[in-house]
Amino acid sequence: MKKLAILLLLGLMIGSQALYADERGGTSTQSFWDMLRSKLESFTPKKKVTATNATGGVRGAAVASEDVYWKDESTGQIIDSEELEAFKKAVKLIDTGEKGQAKIAFSEFIKKYPDSPLRKDADQALALSN
Repeated sequence: MKKLAILLLLGLMIGSQALYADERGGTSTQSFWDMLRSKLESFTPKKKVTATNATGGVRGAAVASEDVYWKDESTGQIIDSEELEAFKKAVKLIDTGEKGQAKIAFSEFIKKYPDSPLRKDADQALALSN
């Protein structure tokens, strides 16, 4: 357990040093938040549905319905709607200047959704919200 805590601490230290190095090179912390906001827009929330859906297909087609391309269909990542809302809430706290509440929100997000595709972004946001 101690080794895991030390590795996590070292990872955060190295990650934050890399972020600060990028800031000196002309990239600011603000660009991180802008990039994060645009990334959030690419996610498609997946709601828990109680109804059963059916998908039609072509006879003999060897692909699953999820793999079929539909014209003009967006191809964003799918994420649980509650998970996405929790992350957006934390980002909104940063936008309103409530950094203390944002740190708490990002920490809670990491605890509740450790396998989230937004986990790395939450770690970075937590480090930058100091």
